[in-house]
Amino acid sequence: MTTKIARPRGRPRRFDPEEAVATAQRLFHARGYDAVSVADLTRALGINPPSFYAAFGSKAGLYLRALGRYAKAGAIPLSESLRPDRPVAESLAALLEAAARAYAADPAAAGCLVLEGARCNDPEAREAALAARVAAEDFIHRFVAARHPEEARLLTDYVATVMAGLSARAREGDGLDRLLATARLAGRAIAASISA
Repeated sequence: MTTKIARPRGRPRRFDPEEAVATAQRLFHARGYDAVSVADLTRALGINPPSFYAAFGSKAGLYLRALGRYAKAGAIPLSESLRPDRPVAESLAALLEAAARAYAADPAAAGCLVLEGARCNDPEAREAALAARVAAEDFIHRFVAARHPEEARLLTDYVATVMAGLSARAREGDGLDRLLATARLAGRAIAASISA
């Protein structure tokens, strides 16, 4: 006796690469690059491994696309905080507060995808995250250097260090109030440093 297996009616679900990148971004952000396996990704995307590799090349290839998506619609928009129409100290303080708010916005995916990815074990993914971090730091440096060239490197390093700390503390579970308190204290330190 032969039993026929009925196929579902209608067309098979179409794979949407952009939706897949969004799903992967959420997974990478929530768990960190190293903790997400290809099996986790294929399960979440509803595809098999050959389809995964055909679409993205590798886990790192998908991560690079997730970083690109994050840069467009998830990362802190530097130009909104670092505006030439207001003082540097005020702009940097606004950037740190924006970082605190963004890093605490989703407790399931706290912190910064880029900063956390810069610590992953995969060389290709780590290099991509480091490149994004360096680009952000260059933007901050250019902004500060336009008005305070002698202090630009030190202030950029300080802001980058505070942002990394905020991201790490958000991932450890610190809430918005604590992150904002830290960001505001750092903002006061910047203001005192520039006016000194």
